[in-house]
Order: sequence, then structure tokens, then C-alpha cells
Amino acid sequence: MILQRTLKQAISATGVGLHSGERVKLTLLPAPPDTGILFRRTDLPEPVDVKVDPLLVNDTRLSSTLVTDTGVRVGTIEHLMSAFAGFGIDNLVVEVTAAEIPIMDGSAAPFLYLLQTAGIVEQPKKKRFIRVKQTVMVEDRGVWVRLDPYDGFKITLSIEFNHPAFNRAPQTVVVDFARHSYSDEISRARTFGFMHEVEYMRNHGLGRGGSLDNAIVIDDEYVLNPEGLRFPDEFVRHKILDAIGDLYIVGHPLIAAFSGHKSGHAMNNKLLRKLLETPEAWEFVSFDDPLDAPSSFHQLPQQD
Repeated sequence: MILQRTLKQAISATGVGLHSGERVKLTLLPAPPDTGILFRRTDLPEPVDVKVDPLLVNDTRLSSTLVTDTGVRVGTIEHLMSAFAGFGIDNLVVEVTAAEIPIMDGSAAPFLYLLQTAGIVEQPKKKRFIRVKQTVMVEDRGVWVRLDPYDGFKITLSIEFNHPAFNRAPQTVVVDFARHSYSDEISRARTFGFMHEVEYMRNHGLGRGGSLDNAIVIDDEYVLNPEGLRFPDEFVRHKILDAIGDLYIVGHPLIAAFSGHKSGHAMNNKLLRKLLETPEAWEFVSFDDPLDAPSSFHQLPQQD
């Protein structure tokens, strides 16, 4: 059967928050079956646990941020959540010493390295998937996202920027995880931003930790990073990385096709909320025989 997964041992890393600029320590701890992904703010007078839940994503300005009813925040979780999805991690406690996850190099690759180093173990409980049974869609002024029934996990995403740096490569990418590797095709794609956005972000308390070391920065015409891009279409690949992380906030792998145009964190979260509000559109499934699962989930890294 396909079993739940956690880490073999705890592992830590230190970095800087993209928006806060604060130095933050991140520690990933193994957790029992059916725990889910649990964030723990250890910098507060009393540690506070915040479980991932689409209904707690209450700030989507340039990232996905969980905010509890008492105002406790855990920000910029999407890259870490994307790595958890890529490695099929079900149960984990994420201790963090600030209100934001460290940005690392702006991609999910450093988080994959932490998971690989700690090692993955399977647990004596069935993994639960969410299978989409009916199409669910959210649209707003030309921006749209949707989930369709599909025997696997596939993402089709397009972006639209009238800018020379974007026009040099396709702005649409299709990734079917039955054929493509998350680690190779998606995990290394970095977040990006424009020079003209920097002043706006700083005025709104955002982007204080951003630099050429953890983001692709673009001026009126060119990419400013000396090393250039990791993929010709790195921008849209990063949007796919974000979408995978945003979708995994639902707490389970999706058996579905996700597609979107000009989507971002807010729309991805609205889609999850609409899915959960439409009980006839989805169901929980588990697999006694791994070969009965869609081939998209046969490629998960094996346990240590």
C-alpha cells in the first residue's frame, strides 16, 4: 500500500526572510501519522502551533502566509510546501524562529537537500489523496485557475508579461509528473521580481531580505543576475513551483489536472477554498496496491 511519510531525523537550516529581512532558523522534525504539516513559532513567549489549512491563508501579498485568529503569522510557506509535495511528505513539525520561512536561494532546491539529508521514512498508515471528480474553476478579470479530473497530477500554467526578458522564451509550460521529475524540472526555479517593484515592496514592509542571491531581478530589459537564468523559461517554472506549494496547503496530494493563466497565491487559495466548499467535486482515496495509484505518484523519492 502507499503509506504516509515523515523524516528519519530532525534537520535545521538558517537563512533570511525574503520580506522581513530577519534572520531565521528553520528546523524540520519527524511527526506521527495523521499529524499533517504543522508550523511551530518558537520565538514567541509560548510556542504556537499553526496547522496548514487553506482557510488560514489570510495574506497573499507576494507569498502565501498563514494567519491564525489570534494574529500569529507564518509567512512565505509556498516553496517549503512545494518541496514537501515533491517528496511526498505527509507529517512534519516545522519549527521557525520568526514570522517567515527563510527564502534560501529563492527556489525549493535547498529544502529538497534538507529532506534528502534527513532521510525519508514510511509510516504504518495509509496515505490519503484528494481525487478531483468534477471541474472546479475560479476566474477574475482574465486571471483564472481550475482543477479537472485526471488520473495523475499535471500542471499547465501560462504567464503574460510584455517584457523582453519574458518574450525570449515560452510563457506556457506543461508538466505531467508521470513523465517529468519535480527535482529536475521545477525545484530549482527561483522567484523573480522587477526593479520598479522594490520601492513599492519596501514601503509596504516587503522584500527587505531580497537580493540577487535569492531572487531573479529584472530591469526594464534584462535579467540583472550575473549567472543568468537556470532555465530559459524559469519564470513560468517558478510559478508552477509556487502553485504546487499553494495546492499542497490542502494537506494531501491532489489527483487532478491543475491549469491556470496569470495565476498567483490569492487565486490558488481561492481555488482550494472553492474545492473544499464543493463536496461533490472531490473524494479521499487511498491505495492498497501502489500499482493502483496513478503513475504520477510512482516517481516519489524512495525511503532512506
